[in-house]
Amino acid sequence: MLRIRPFTAADAAVLPSWLDGPGELRLWAGDAFRWPLDPPQLARYRAESETGSRRTWSAVEGDPERLVGHCSLLVTPDGRRGRLGRVLVAPRERHGGRGAAMLRGVLAEAFDGLGLTEVELGVYTRNTAALALYERLGFTPPADPAPDPPAPPDPWSVTTLTLRSPPRPDLPR
Repeated sequence: MLRIRPFTAADAAVLPSWLDGPGELRLWAGDAFRWPLDPPQLARYRAESETGSRRTWSAVEGDPERLVGHCSLLVTPDGRRGRLGRVLVAPRERHGGRGAAMLRGVLAEAFDGLGLTEVELGVYTRNTAALALYERLGFTPPADPAPDPPAPPDPWSVTTLTLRSPPRPDLPR
């Protein structure tokens, strides 16, 4: 059974082995890191994760635990919304439903544990597998996206998707 737990230093040491090169690093984390992903960058990331505004989890399975995924959530200062990011599933664990299971756990934490009302994310449009997963989980594009000016195709264009908190019977309407 897959479960999420806080991200550890031992988990951080494994993440670089899941990335094949600078393209995969950018697909995972945008411009937040540089190739090669090294211990000092991961130490800064872990420190940021301990500040409270960024929540960072690992997805684990089995006994003994086997690390299968990673994800973070940046919470807005007002504590109402979050931005999901740095979603990564171990290469050998992809296409088996673990990404969806991990995200369901993280979204449960976001909505039920943290009380967020909305979670958004940015995803590169070339990452079609991730786009399909997010849409299956209920993420949607903005209702009225601002029109983009005409431009040459950009392989690194980003789309933003949003998921609102499901109605909660314990809250007044």
